[in-house]
Amino acid sequence: MIQTPDADFDVTNIIQTDEHSPLTANAELDSMLGKDYGALKDIVINANPSLPPLSLLVLHSLLCERYKILSAVHTHSSVKSVPENLLKCFGEQTKQQPRQEYQLGFTLIWKDVLKPQMKFSIQTMCPIEGEGNIARFLFSLLGQKYNAVTSTLIDSWVDTAIFQLKEGSNKEKGAVLRSMNAALGKTSWLVGNELTVADVVAWCALQQTGSANTAPANVQKWMKSCENLAPFNSVIKLLK
Repeated sequence: MIQTPDADFDVTNIIQTDEHSPLTANAELDSMLGKDYGALKDIVINANPSLPPLSLLVLHSLLCERYKILSAVHTHSSVKSVPENLLKCFGEQTKQQPRQEYQLGFTLIWKDVLKPQMKFSIQTMCPIEGEGNIARFLFSLLGQKYNAVTSTLIDSWVDTAIFQLKEGSNKEKGAVLRSMNAALGKTSWLVGNELTVADVVAWCALQQTGSANTAPANVQKWMKSCENLAPFNSVIKLLK
């Protein structure tokens, strides 16, 4: 059973002393994806168009702010049709340059799968499955480093957003919203004073469950803070 994070446990001081790497443009992709001389590192994600993994679209936009990315969207033969807005979920692609000019490839394939799947570079690797797990991996490419307490809290909120807020009962969703409201009464974001993958996944879960309009005050304020960030625009446009 997945427990909602305990709103009574105050770790604000621990979080604020956390040290992390700033978002710099020269992150070492080789250390995260492995060296592959002369070839573009490719991230390939399979996702079902009937339930788009919105958090992955936000994370794609965040990665585009950090790396020069070759983006592509395709449709697998297992899917009969895909809405036009999903085919253009990465925006209008400008004229592409040679592959070697890019730092990272990011391909989204709309496919009839039960849950999102991701592979990178090595075709024989076991896929990473589940929106939450893929989101964690993609956010790690931004170079953030957290201490053990902060990492645990982030992971807890990601799991809570996926399994309770997005897939849980109305009772579970209500409990999560109350916990979020309590946490956001102490800090600007779900974990500390800056955006983490927990905020991305939780915000997207709220959009897909239709709970956004009924969320309590602190959650509403936090949602507006998310929406004021450019990477969330791709999802906002998709939802219109």
